[in-house]
Amino acid sequence: MRILGINALFHDPAAALVVDGRIVAAAEEERFSRRKHGKRPVPFAAWELPVQAAAWCLEHAGLSPGELDAVGYSYDPALSRPAEAMGLEDPWDSLRQTYAREAPYFLADALPGLAPEKVRFVPHHVAHAASAGLAAPHPDSAVLVLDGRGECASHLAGRYTGGALEVLRTQELPQSLGLVYEELTAHLGFLRSSDEYKVMALAAYGKPRFLPELRERMHATGDGGFQAHAVDWSALTEPRAPGQEWTQDHADLAASTQACLEELLLDLVRWLYGRTGARALALAGGVALNCVANSRIATEGPFRKVWVQPAAGDAGTALGAALHLAADRGEPAAPMEGADLGRGWSEEELRGWLERARIPYEEPPDIAEAVAAELARDGIVAWFQGRSEYGPRALGHRSLLAHPGRAENLERLNHVKGREEFRPVAPMVLADRAAEIFEGPLPSPYMLFVHDVVRSWRDRIPAVVHVDGTARIQTVDPAREPLVARMLTGFEKRTGLPVVVNTSLNTAGRPMVDDPRDALECFGSAPVDLLAIGPFAVRRGRAFAAGGRAAAEEAT
Repeated sequence: MRILGINALFHDPAAALVVDGRIVAAAEEERFSRRKHGKRPVPFAAWELPVQAAAWCLEHAGLSPGELDAVGYSYDPALSRPAEAMGLEDPWDSLRQTYAREAPYFLADALPGLAPEKVRFVPHHVAHAASAGLAAPHPDSAVLVLDGRGECASHLAGRYTGGALEVLRTQELPQSLGLVYEELTAHLGFLRSSDEYKVMALAAYGKPRFLPELRERMHATGDGGFQAHAVDWSALTEPRAPGQEWTQDHADLAASTQACLEELLLDLVRWLYGRTGARALALAGGVALNCVANSRIATEGPFRKVWVQPAAGDAGTALGAALHLAADRGEPAAPMEGADLGRGWSEEELRGWLERARIPYEEPPDIAEAVAAELARDGIVAWFQGRSEYGPRALGHRSLLAHPGRAENLERLNHVKGREEFRPVAPMVLADRAAEIFEGPLPSPYMLFVHDVVRSWRDRIPAVVHVDGTARIQTVDPAREPLVARMLTGFEKRTGLPVVVNTSLNTAGRPMVDDPRDALECFGSAPVDLLAIGPFAVRRGRAFAAGGRAAAEEAT
């Protein structure tokens, strides 16, 4: 069975392909269009179909649109109600619903050969649930979905047994934890529906002194649901204008909301455990990208195992829609083995890119060792290896790497990327070394939990230690990521540190680097010392000597 999944309505358009229950490919449209989160200046233009991502998924598998057995679209307009009837203000809602209803015909036009009747609507939160519950390493698990909104709800709690979903609870709009957090994000001067992670980072600088007021507006109801009423944020703190310096009040408000969210989530997972008794919990939805909350669920909640979909936001519903239709047709899903589901290039293809760009490059005996040596010299390395990641985290395929032992490297990397100074960067560490340095849920291959850094290590790796003594780590399994593991081992041999800074390979406002052209553009515009692209090394001084810069610009 060949099933394509599509997300194309709220934000983060994406496509995913499942063949015979196995995840073959998945990619976000932003990696092709270079528009972050798929957003355009006109609001309704954000509902673009992931045409390039879908075409690539099919090309990767050697399929034509006509060979697909089904296409899952991760929204069911038949389940929606008018925005005003749900207590929401959304001037684009009517147009959005029309767009969704016509999606089968838009898809047939975009993918010639696809019959519109092969397109099936999959409820938004069911798609989220399938992206976690069917892709998790545990065959049967409880599942919790929380985000801004779907058709008419913001939450789903249930369980998977034998590939079938039993829905135990939903929460209707306008009650929405995701929308409340979005409103706070905008109040604090960040971008709504995309910058919530910045609020989470800012929370570490504050104290939860507004928690009593917020508990009155956001709390669990004891029956698996919750209340999440709109908050008058301005009554608590002055709004922050974009680019304006944040104040202690802003940090305290972020900390208070984060603490209230964590308390509420713990109540929800305890209720879900009481209903299911399951050993494992799978999480999805935009709220599941809150790695601080995830850690409290894992360490204080009743479930023995907690797994979070790496593409927990709306991009992941493309995968979930495909998995749901496959399960509905009796095909068992194979567990998701990794997030490297996007595009990749062969050694010869990469060599061709470098030759056409007329950039001097080297081919060291082992690129991992060459990078380890550069990092030990305190160089910053752009790391472009294998297939790109599905989801928002750089996991050792499209990364910026640096030495963790120098505190100034946090500021240095934030300068390279054009990021706010309060935002931390993350460490990667070999899985078998993680427990001696970090305390928290292990393994953590997708950077979706926060860990306390052991006190004796905090002064040794200051670049990756957040102000509250935590780090959002990525553990590396040598069997799954042998090249990254060799680089980490080589770095430890030279420095005594089994940890390397890993942040996404991009600059402010741009999607993560995806193809070789993106890598060359980023290397050419940012103060990076070495580009490790496949087995090749491009060094800054050599690349831009004697007119190399002009050649690179011409090629890109």
